[in-house]
Amino acid sequence: MTRASITRVLDAAAGGKNNFSADRDAVRRYDLAASVTTTAARAVLQFLVRVVRHLAAEGVDQFVIVGSGVPSGLPAGGQLHDVAMDGLGGAPARVVYVENDPMVLAGARATIEPTTDLVRVVEGDLREIDAVLDDRVLRGFLDWDRPMAVLLLSTHSLNDDEYVHYVIKRLRQVAPDDSYLTLLQTTFDGVPGELLPAIRDLLAMTLPGHAIRGREEVAALLDGLVLVDPGLVWVPEWRPGDPDAACADRPSSSSPYGAVARIP
Repeated sequence: MTRASITRVLDAAAGGKNNFSADRDAVRRYDLAASVTTTAARAVLQFLVRVVRHLAAEGVDQFVIVGSGVPSGLPAGGQLHDVAMDGLGGAPARVVYVENDPMVLAGARATIEPTTDLVRVVEGDLREIDAVLDDRVLRGFLDWDRPMAVLLLSTHSLNDDEYVHYVIKRLRQVAPDDSYLTLLQTTFDGVPGELLPAIRDLLAMTLPGHAIRGREEVAALLDGLVLVDPGLVWVPEWRPGDPDAACADRPSSSSPYGAVARIP
């Protein structure tokens, strides 16, 4: 409760309720260093909504969302599992959230699982990908003979570059043919040079171990996959639909890169 978590910081910045005072304090400190934190958080959530809506429109009806925090900053009835069903025209969509934050797990299990048979919330850490993929609920709840979408939203937790490539390799091995992989990765590529030292110091103090990658490093993670247009871009640039969307005027200020790729 006394240490900030990136999952809860994102939630706090987006106006959610799944966070503690340490997370809200971190948001205030980031806003003092660069006054785009809350806008950037909304840009990330809007990106996730667009991705899920697009993939559902493509007929994908199974989603594994790793490290999202089950964001409470989205409106009631507008959670990612709701978006998936809407994108399928009301047809059922099975969604598994994978999260390692105890508060997020408890909240989601208390508020989401009791209201639907189509959503499961499982405890898992991307740093233990084999254990995640062997999870009994994950294996039994989804149909592993049909395409699915894996949203990998916590690559920031993987400082070991060799291991993050292993994670992508394992997902490509187990995902059914014609599945999709979505990647979200924090970067400093868009941070103005004069702000970079302060942002680096603040990140080290509030979220130690947070992995930052440049565009070439992120592109290397997607090597061999078939990128969905417009490819690897700042998250506000991925199939934008609203000119008033967060960070639409300055996409690089959103911080993360985002991409959706088909697993051949």
